[in-house]
Amino acid sequence: MENQVLTPHVYWAQRHRELYLRVELSDVQNPAISITENVLHFKAQGHGAKGDNVYEFHLEFLDLVKPEPLYKLTQRQVNITVQKKLSQWWERLTKQEKRPLFLAPDFDRWLDESDAEMELRAKEEERLNKLRLESQGSPEKSFYDTFHTVADMMYFCQMLAVVETINAAIGVIKSPVLPCLIQLLGRNFILFIIFGTMEEMQNKAVVFFVFYLWSTVEIFRYPFYMLCCLDMDWKVLTWLRYTVWIPIYPLGCLAEAVSVIQSIPIFNETGRFSFTLPYPVKIKVRFSFFLQIYLIMLFLGLYINFRHLYKQRRRRYGQKKKKTH
Repeated sequence: MENQVLTPHVYWAQRHRELYLRVELSDVQNPAISITENVLHFKAQGHGAKGDNVYEFHLEFLDLVKPEPLYKLTQRQVNITVQKKLSQWWERLTKQEKRPLFLAPDFDRWLDESDAEMELRAKEEERLNKLRLESQGSPEKSFYDTFHTVADMMYFCQMLAVVETINAAIGVIKSPVLPCLIQLLGRNFILFIIFGTMEEMQNKAVVFFVFYLWSTVEIFRYPFYMLCCLDMDWKVLTWLRYTVWIPIYPLGCLAEAVSVIQSIPIFNETGRFSFTLPYPVKIKVRFSFFLQIYLIMLFLGLYINFRHLYKQRRRRYGQKKKKTH
């Protein structure tokens, strides 16, 4: 006799931009949750209506959703959040008109369309009021809102930084490709993955320190390059360009490491970028595993860049000392 597929009780609610699913399973660890071809797949070991067993279900959504579900485990249930591709109200959850027997409304979170619109407007007003207060508020508030204040500019600058690596690769500038590439990839990983995809990271103080330390180096580096193009040498700026990196680069690396460490529990909790290896392995690979590897590479990259910059400084000022003898 074949084993019967056990299905947990699932409760759902919606807002214009999101879907909420509450799976009634307790003591769940490492659930397999994914969305492929607009179908949500769930499979997990847990304690449900049929005792401690493996439970699974599949739901094909009524309309298009984003393929990255977020979930949070509690001792009593699994909460799943799915982002709709378009902000709109759905008449039902599934593509099939007949509701699956295991699915029911979540009346704890249920709102009708008009109530949801009022809630959406209230949240938008609250957000706008918060921005107004922060624009007039204390330095402490601005300190924790660095990302929302300068993120667009940082995105733009980091995309332009690709040109510097390309120039090194094709020989326009004499800098080695590897240090330029390490800095480009490292900063883009922190900016676009750690900060850009995780709203929980965007209000942390470490964002301020990372952006501040990145910018401090470039304030002296790019004006130095500009003067070099004009065959001008301002000794104070030249000394700063070849010296300021000595304390700033290690501090910047430390700030980036702190941001990665702070993001690890958030990635574990949400399951974002985690995946399950295909049959027969079926092992869940957490994104935090790659973050731990990245921490090692981060300090290796610091050593490579530090060594390169030290050679540059020694070449610049060491030769002058030899001429005086």
